[in-house]
Amino acid sequence: MTIGIDKIGFATTNYVLKLENLAAARNIDPEKLSKGLLLKEISIAPVTEDIVTMGASAAASILAEEDKQAIDMVIVASESGIDQSKASAVFIHGLLGIQPFARSFEMKEACYSATAALDYAKLHVEKHPDSKVLVIASDIAKYGIGTPGEPTQGAGSIAMLITSHPRILAFNEDNVAQTRDIMDFWRPNYSTTPFVNGMYSTQQYLDSLKTTWAEYQKRNQVSLKDFAAVCFHLPYPKLALKGMRKIMDKTLPSEQQAQLQENFEQSILYSQKVGNIYTGSLFLGLLSLLENSTTLKAGDRIALFSYGSGAVSEIFSGQLVAGFEQQLKANRMEKLDSRTPLSIPDYEKVFFEEAELDENGSASFTGYENQDFALAEIVEHQRTYIKVEK
Repeated sequence: MTIGIDKIGFATTNYVLKLENLAAARNIDPEKLSKGLLLKEISIAPVTEDIVTMGASAAASILAEEDKQAIDMVIVASESGIDQSKASAVFIHGLLGIQPFARSFEMKEACYSATAALDYAKLHVEKHPDSKVLVIASDIAKYGIGTPGEPTQGAGSIAMLITSHPRILAFNEDNVAQTRDIMDFWRPNYSTTPFVNGMYSTQQYLDSLKTTWAEYQKRNQVSLKDFAAVCFHLPYPKLALKGMRKIMDKTLPSEQQAQLQENFEQSILYSQKVGNIYTGSLFLGLLSLLENSTTLKAGDRIALFSYGSGAVSEIFSGQLVAGFEQQLKANRMEKLDSRTPLSIPDYEKVFFEEAELDENGSASFTGYENQDFALAEIVEHQRTYIKVEK
């Protein structure tokens, strides 16, 4: 049975911060961001936008009514949870109007968990070939003002519909995963922002890639020549570029090396304008590759490297399905370019605003008219989400 990605959608916020402006405000050489990180812009989330609203928006952009009736599992992967008990998947299930007899839950392991969600979804569809599983990767990367990680913030969500007989990408049975108990990036319950050992995390990312890739090749008897493209987890695109260079096979014909490099560059286009979206970053790279490459064709094999600090990594691959182009959008970049730019004072106000609860644990919000879904209020500590009428 063929199982894979039948539909894929993306949502981000309506606000953008241009990194040239951030560089000027922080007295940073702008090339440190544009060349050192390969980043240009980052999406900024207001208090009315979170992993639920973005996840619902990403999913709503791809789901037809018949999908909502066939979906029997909703999985949200996130490290930006909004409740320690109730899963964001339950909120999203309700907002989208998915049929009631569906299993809904949340998964967490830093930026890796969306890959685990795909593994779980695939196992479910194997046993229930007529079912559909909605996998959502939704996150807001938030660091402190003036911290080294500030330029790598971002916000966004990827939604993937996993089915038998998929129309975009068919998964191969070749997954290889690795776990290391390390502390390269973490966020305790009492902290609203993460702690990062940046140099160590970079080293672990690259070494996990190197060792997992070696094991993947050995177990599956493949090499880089068997792939048309490689997609990477994208905490920032320059790190993925280092990863691409680390696994590049210099014995390949120069034409194939150039093609792999060209497809890599197409895979980072969206992330360069959105920033880090944690669990969704790898799949935003996949979406960017599919919607911007001019050379991919049905049957091409794409490798994907997933990494989540702490740390878990996994490499797997998929084969492009005939007609995959028909399931994609051609105007994604135009929508990103239509976001509202924020000045530095507005960015600091919008991005770092927190709900101010009254003595009853309640707060109401405004200014979400341009969102698809919104956190409208909190009533006695209960979050109320709405579909915004337009």
